[in-house]
Amino acid sequence: MNTPQKLAFFLLLILTAASLGAQSIGLAPAQIVADFKPGVPFEYELSVANNGKDAVELHVQITDFWYNDKNEKLFNAPGTSPRSAANWIQFVPEKFEVPAGGSQKMKAIITPPADTRGGYYAVLFVESKPVATNKQTEDGKRVFTNMRIGSLVLLTAKNTESYNLSLDDLKLVPPSDNSGLKLSFSLDNGSNTHVFPQARLAILNPDHKLVGKAESEIKRFLPGQKDSMSLDWNGELAAGDYTAVLSLVYAGTRAETRQVAFTVPAKTASK
Repeated sequence: MNTPQKLAFFLLLILTAASLGAQSIGLAPAQIVADFKPGVPFEYELSVANNGKDAVELHVQITDFWYNDKNEKLFNAPGTSPRSAANWIQFVPEKFEVPAGGSQKMKAIITPPADTRGGYYAVLFVESKPVATNKQTEDGKRVFTNMRIGSLVLLTAKNTESYNLSLDDLKLVPPSDNSGLKLSFSLDNGSNTHVFPQARLAILNPDHKLVGKAESEIKRFLPGQKDSMSLDWNGELAAGDYTAVLSLVYAGTRAETRQVAFTVPAKTASK
C-alpha cells in the first residue's frame, strides 16, 4: 500500500464459509481521511454494494477507534476512547435493504464541536442481518452467519495541527553475503493528530555519490502512538565506508533526517 488512501480498513466477520455465495457486500470508501472546520457540520457519502445472489438487510453501527499498548486496534463504545469522533456522526439511512446485484448510497452527517483541535477517530460499520445456515453446533443448535464491514474515519480540525515526531533507536545492519541492508527505528507520534510517515533511505559512498536507495511502506500513527518502522535494501556494495541517510517524510513536506555511517568489510564485497 503506497498511499494513505490504500491503507484500507476492511473487517469481514463470518461464522461459516458455506454462506459466502449467498452474502457478499462491499463498502466504499474503506477509509475516510478528511479535514473539517471546527463547529461546522459536513457530510461524507458512502456506498454499499451487494454482490451476492440474494437481497440483504443491513444496519449501521458507529464505534470509537483507538489502540492499546500493544498497538492492537480497539473498537470501543462511542465516546469512551481518547479523541473520539463517534458521537459526532449520524448515518442516513441507518437501516436499509440492498437488492442482489444492487447498491445503496448513504450519508455520514458529521457535526464536530467548535472547540476541536487536532485529530479525531471513529469506525463506521455496516452489518448484515444474521442468516441461518445448514450447519449446527455440537449441541444441535442452528448456526447463523452475518457480515460486518467497516470504514475507518480519520478527521482533522483544519489549521489546528501540532506535529512532534520522535525518531529513536536507529539500528542499521550492513549487507552481508547472505542478507541485504536492514534499517529499523522506533517512532513516537507526539502530535495532536495522525500522521502517515514513510521512511526513505539514500546510501552514499565516500565521494557522496548515491549508490543505493529504498523506501518503506507508509504506516499510520495515531496521536501518542509508538511503534517501529523498518526498510530493507537488497543491492550489492563493494567493500568500503558508506553513509546511510534516512529521511522520514510525513504531513506533506515535513521530514526528520538522520545519518548513519557504516562499513562493508572485504569479506562481504560483491564479486
